[in-house]
Amino acid sequence: MTPAERPSIRSGVRLQWEAVQNGYVLLYPEGMVKLNTSAAEILRRCDGIRSVDDIVADLEATFKRGGLQDDVLRFLELATAQGWIDAPQS
Repeated sequence: MTPAERPSIRSGVRLQWEAVQNGYVLLYPEGMVKLNTSAAEILRRCDGIRSVDDIVADLEATFKRGGLQDDVLRFLELATAQGWIDAPQS
């Protein structure tokens, strides 16, 4: 995944808050994954409009913490491999 790509939740996958789980989950035909807070914050920003750079900048501003790009990229690559997101080029 490159900084210019614009990831989005893949068709057939839904990100939603589950009160019973007290957190965000990904629902997809094969099952459900409960997300930790960091994963949920990244995926909530995967709208197909924002680039990876935009997502990183927003997270760093929101949480007042720099140096998140490597962690975000690693997670997005994992999410792509799991089939949770698509990442069309900008």
